[in-house]
Parts: sequence; structure tokens; C-alpha cells
Amino acid sequence: MSVDISAPAKGGRTPLVIRVLVLATFVVILNETIMINAIPRLMEDLQVTERAAQWVSTAFMLTMAAIIPTTGWFLQRVSTRRAYATAMSVFLAGTALSAIAPSFEVLLLGRIVQAGGTAVMMPLLMTTLMTVVPEQDRGRVMGNVTLAISVAPAMGPVISGLVLQIGSWRWLFVLVLPITAVVAWLGLRQLENVGEPQAGAIDWASVVLAALGFGGLVFGLSRFEAGNLTAPALIVAAGAALIAGFVFRQLRLQRTGTPLLDLRVLLAGTYTKALVLMSVAFMAMLGSMILLPLYLQNLRGLSPLATGLLVMPGGMAMGLLGPTIGKLFDRFGGRPLVIPGSIGIAVALAGFTQISMTMPYWQLLGLHILLMLSLAAAFTPVFTLGLGALTQDLYSHGSSMLGTLQQVAAAFGTALVVTVMSARSSSLVDDGIDAVTAHLDGMKLAFLVSAVLALVVIVMAVLLPNRSTAHAESDEIETAAPELVKG
Repeated sequence: MSVDISAPAKGGRTPLVIRVLVLATFVVILNETIMINAIPRLMEDLQVTERAAQWVSTAFMLTMAAIIPTTGWFLQRVSTRRAYATAMSVFLAGTALSAIAPSFEVLLLGRIVQAGGTAVMMPLLMTTLMTVVPEQDRGRVMGNVTLAISVAPAMGPVISGLVLQIGSWRWLFVLVLPITAVVAWLGLRQLENVGEPQAGAIDWASVVLAALGFGGLVFGLSRFEAGNLTAPALIVAAGAALIAGFVFRQLRLQRTGTPLLDLRVLLAGTYTKALVLMSVAFMAMLGSMILLPLYLQNLRGLSPLATGLLVMPGGMAMGLLGPTIGKLFDRFGGRPLVIPGSIGIAVALAGFTQISMTMPYWQLLGLHILLMLSLAAAFTPVFTLGLGALTQDLYSHGSSMLGTLQQVAAAFGTALVVTVMSARSSSLVDDGIDAVTAHLDGMKLAFLVSAVLALVVIVMAVLLPNRSTAHAESDEIETAAPELVKG
């Protein structure tokens, strides 16, 4: 029986296509963080160093950064069903390869293939949502999407901690395999195509520039550490130069109407402000996600599983609050949510600057829940406001740009806090301070840097409008577009 998903479901229900895509996105995003706790096992089983083992997570992030810039073009050229089938098939192949990997090199290849499928799912979900959901319902539906993009990363370390307590790291992939297969089968049974694919050849020079540029930038940022700044800085500079070349080529291709990534999205003021806010918020969030486990495990002596359980309530609260935040957005607009949310982010991160060896765990739990709830209050409205400022033909490119900068921001935020923490700790140790005190002081300074970043989030939140529509900004895009192309 054919199901009409081109219009929203009756009674304000989330369209079937979105529910299927949210479920699939949850499954694939879960794998971005599921290997964090498995590093010691990989070192032992596959006889690799800690730095090498970290590549199972780093390679995933690098692949996402390299592929996402191409998804805007890809999603306009293929049908919804074909995009979904491609993403899930690639992810399944990567998962199966990882499960049976006889060596670390094969496992790394499997993770890269997994990430290739994951990179398509998030832009596909966002683009489809903006196409099939009417403006007055987008906040509510986007709130449901928050469940996938926030709870999945938070659950990854918890699930892996539980699995590793009783089995091999291979079970992290073996258990995901049948779940992914069922989700893929259900999706292909239920999904129908949304919109019409457009013709257009791919510009391979742009693909190479995007992959090397964004991939190189994220790789360079991931290599920063105290005492090793020159080589990563050179890699970052090379990545930035390639990205500049990518931007220049897109401006030239704009004249023919077939850029790989349509930069006209940046001409919509609301979208650009939302992009900056999301990027800086991701930097602050990922920085705290790195620092808190280090503090709990290295200084307070908690196990990876106990650490995962302590931070799980925050991630769950963020996801479960998403639908409520969405409904509030539909009713009251963005500013009553984004401004308090951005302030809450800054307050929570400032609270983490007071960590000590005796800070009660309930205080840490409370600060983490405050941070996650504040991020939920900001993310759902900002996603909706930003993409809502674009016309339908730019949805896929807007989603692609957002996804790309999220990966870059995550890498930059991680590199920033780790470098600040390491530099401060090393300096104090050289001055004769004991290692534990020095490490704790370095973490406090790193949290302070994250809190300062959150002040930028507050500023951008104040600048955002309460509502945004593509109609209000389309004239602005059309007026400025010729100047962009000339530039």
C-alpha cells in the first residue's frame, strides 16, 4: 500500500518518513562514540599503541568531515530511497567488516566505511524534515530529531561499557549489525521519495579539495598537544589553504549553477548567525565531553562504565526534553528558549571550573544535566531557525554546511581544551607542583576557556530573530548572490 508522506500526518503527528529517518540516524550516530571505552581492549587484542588505537574514533570523525561537504550535491541528485539505501548499505558493510576484522588496519577501514554511511544520514534527515514538515510544526518535529543527535552520542560510551564488561569489543559491532539490518529493511519498506532529483555532473576537483581541506583541518586539530604544536599547525594551515581553494572554486561554479556546496546559504543572515552559534556551542560541548571523563577517570578513579552512567542522565534529559522544547518553539518562537539556554551553557561550564578532588558527585551530575538541558533549549530552535531561513532548493546545502562545521568545531573544541589543559599542567609540574594538583588546575583552566566560548553563544543568541522564514530572506539572498559570484 502506498503511503503519502509529502504532507504532514493528521493530528499533528510526525510524518512517517521522519520517524524512520530519526530511528536510522540514532543507530548510525551511536557508533560515533561507541568505541571510546574500547581503546584499552584494542591495544591488548590487536597489539597497537594508545595513539594508534585512538584512530578508531579519529578516523570516523575525519571521514565525516571529508564526506559531508559533498552530501548537499548528492542529496539533490538522487531520490530519498536511493540516498537512504546507499547510506544504510555502506554503514552495514562497514559494521560487518569491523566485526570480523582480523587486524587493526582492517578494523580502521571498517570504521571509515561506517562513517561514510553516517555522513549521509544526518543531512538526509534534516533536508527531508525541512521539505515535508510545514513551518508551524517544525519545532515539534525538530525536537524529536534532538533525541537522535543528543541521546545517541551520550549512550555510546554507556552501551560500550556494559558490553565490554561481559564480552569482546567485536560485540560492539555484532550487536549493532542485526539492529541496523532491521532498521534498513523497515526504511526501504516504508520510505517514499520526497521531491525530484536534479540533473548535474559532479565536480571532482571540488570533491578532492573538500576531502583534503576539511579532512586535513580536522586531522591537524586532532594532533594538537602540549610540546607538539608546530607539525599540527602546519597541517591545519595546509587544510585551511585547501578550503580557501574549495571556496574559490564554488564561487566560480556558482555561475554554472552546479557548485558542490552552494555558498548562497551564507547570504541568509539568520542562517549564518545560527551556524556560528551552533559551531561555538559544539566547541564548548565537545570540550566538556572530553574533559569530564578525564577528570572522573584519571583523577577521581571511576571506571569507564561508572563514568558513562554518571553522564548518561544529562544526555537522556537533553533528548527527552527535545520534543517539549520543539513545542514551546512552535508556540513562542526561538528567543525565549535560545537566550536562557545560552546563559545556562555558560553557567554550567563556569560551574565546572570549580571542580576539586572532593566535589560531590551530585554536584557534577547537576552541572552536567544543566549543561545538557541548556544545549537542548538552544539546539532545537537554532536548527529550525537557521534552516527555516533558507529556500527549499538550499536545504540540502544548508544541512551539509551545518554538518561539516559541526565536525570541524568538535575537532577544534577538543584540540583547544586538551592543549590548554596539557600546557598548563606541564608548566605547573615544571614549577614543582605535584602532578595531581597540576592536572586538576589544567582542567579548571580548560573549562574556563569553554565558559568564555559560551559567552559568544550568548551574543549570537541575542542577535537571532524570534522567527525566521525563507520568504523574508530570499530577497536578501537574491540581491547579494551576484556580488558573491563576482567576488
